[in-house]
Amino acid sequence: MTKGLFATHGIEAMPHVDAGEPVEGSGTGEVTLKRALTARHLTMLGIGAVIGAGIFVLTGTAAAQFAGPALVLSFLMAGFACALAGLCYAEFAAMLPVSGSAYSYSYATLGEVVAWFVGWNLVLEYLFAASTVAVGWSGYFNEMLRMISAWIGVDISLPAALASAPLTFDASGHHIIATGTLINLPAVAIVAAISWLCYRGITQSATVNAVIVAIKVIVILLFLAVTFHYLNPDLWHPFIPENEGGAKYGWSGVIRAATLVFFAYIGFDAVSTAAGEAKNPQRDMPIGILGSLAICTLLYIAMSAALTGLAPYSELNTPEPVATALNYVLGNVPADSSASHILGTLKILVVFAALAGLSSVVLVMLMGQPRIFYSMSRDGLLPPLLGKVHKKHRTPYVGTIIVGVIASVLAGLFPVDVLGDLVSMGTLLAFTTVCIGVLVLRHTRPDLPRAFRVPFVWIVCPLGAAACLFLFWQAFVVRWWLILGWTAIGFLIYGFYGYRNSKLRQNAH
Repeated sequence: MTKGLFATHGIEAMPHVDAGEPVEGSGTGEVTLKRALTARHLTMLGIGAVIGAGIFVLTGTAAAQFAGPALVLSFLMAGFACALAGLCYAEFAAMLPVSGSAYSYSYATLGEVVAWFVGWNLVLEYLFAASTVAVGWSGYFNEMLRMISAWIGVDISLPAALASAPLTFDASGHHIIATGTLINLPAVAIVAAISWLCYRGITQSATVNAVIVAIKVIVILLFLAVTFHYLNPDLWHPFIPENEGGAKYGWSGVIRAATLVFFAYIGFDAVSTAAGEAKNPQRDMPIGILGSLAICTLLYIAMSAALTGLAPYSELNTPEPVATALNYVLGNVPADSSASHILGTLKILVVFAALAGLSSVVLVMLMGQPRIFYSMSRDGLLPPLLGKVHKKHRTPYVGTIIVGVIASVLAGLFPVDVLGDLVSMGTLLAFTTVCIGVLVLRHTRPDLPRAFRVPFVWIVCPLGAAACLFLFWQAFVVRWWLILGWTAIGFLIYGFYGYRNSKLRQNAH
C-alpha cells in the first residue's frame, strides 16, 4: 500500500508546442484547453494575482503591528523565498506545461499522496484567497459609493446589513458568532461576475486582466511620483523600532511581518496553472513567472517605503493604508491649495485602483482553482465532472461554476481574513514541495530535456525549501489547529474517494 501511495506518473518532457496543439488530452477529438496565452499575458496574470491586497490592505497592518519602516525588509524576505521557489516553478512549468501547478509537479516526482496533499493545500490558496480578497473589494466598493454620494448629494451607499458578513469569529478565533447583518452583497456580486467571465473563456479573462493590471500599475506609479515630494525621511527613524515584546517590532517583528505580507505574493504561481493554455510554454512560462515576481517585488518595496515615509507607521493600521497615508499628507497642506486638489484627486484614483487591483486578484484566483481541480479530476482523485471542458469556450466550466458558488458563499457570509495565515501556510507547503521536487527529478531523471534550468540547483532548491518552511513555522505556531484540521479533512476525502479511483493505480493493475 505504501508503494502505491507514493507511486509517480510516468513522465516525459512535453514536446515544444504551438497554439492549438493539444498537449493535454489525446488526439482523438477530446476537447482540451485552448493554447492562447503569450508571455505578456502570463506576466500580466502574475502581476494581476500579486498586486492587490498586499499594497492596498496588508502594508498598513504589517507596518503598524510588526515591522515599522523595516517593512521594506519584510517584503525583501518574502520576495526572496518566492524568488527561490519561482526559479523551481519555472523549470517545472517549462518542462511540464500542464494546468496542475505544484500538484502536477509533485505527482511526477514525489508520488500520489504528496500530490494530493499539495493539491488540497492549493485549494486554500486559490479558493479561500479569492473569498478573502472579495471581502476586501466589498469594503473599497462601499467607500467608492460613499464618495459618489458626496458628489451627487444623494446617499447611494449600502447599509451595513447588506455590505458586511453575518458571521464572524470571536476574540479567541475558535468560535463563530452572528453579527446581526444579512450578507456581504458586493463580495457575492464580484465573485459571481468574475466567475461568469472565467466561464466564458481564457482569452477574454486574460484580456480583461491585462486592462485591469495596466490601470492599477499606472495609478501606483502615479502615487509614487506625486507623493515623492512629500516624503519625510524622519519618519523612517528608527528604521527597525525597538522590540516591545513578542513579535511587536525589532527583528522578530520584521520576520513576523514577512509571514503576513507573504499573503501578498501567493498569486505568482497562478501563472503555472495557465501553462496548459500557453502558446509557447517552454519559452514563455519562465518569463511570466519570474518577470511578474520581479516587477511586483519592486513595486511592493517602493510602496512600503513610501507609505512609512508619508505617515507615522503607527497610524497605518487601517483597512485602507494608502488612503490613510494620503489623508495624513492632506492634513498638512492648505485646504484650498493646488496640492490639496492634486492629492484629493489622487485619493479618488487610489480607491478605483484598489477596486481594480483586488478585482484582478479575484479573477486570477478563480481562474486557477478550477484548473487545479481539472488536473486532479483527470487523475481520478476527484470526480470526473470537475474535468469537463466546455466544447465552445474550452474552459473547465463545471469546476468554474462550483468554485464560483463556494467562493460566493464564503465571501458573502464569513469575514475570512482570519484564514489569511492558513492560506499562507498552505501555499508555503506547496512551494516547499516544488523546491524539493526539482532536486528529486534532477536525480531520478537527469535525461529529461529542460528548456529552463534552475541555476546552482543544489543551493537554490534547499535554500528555497528552508526559507518557505521557516516562514511556514512562524504562522504554524499560532494557527496549528487550523492547518491540521484542514489536512485531516483532505486525507479523509482522499481515503474514501481519491485512493479508490486513482487512474494511476487502476492502470497498474
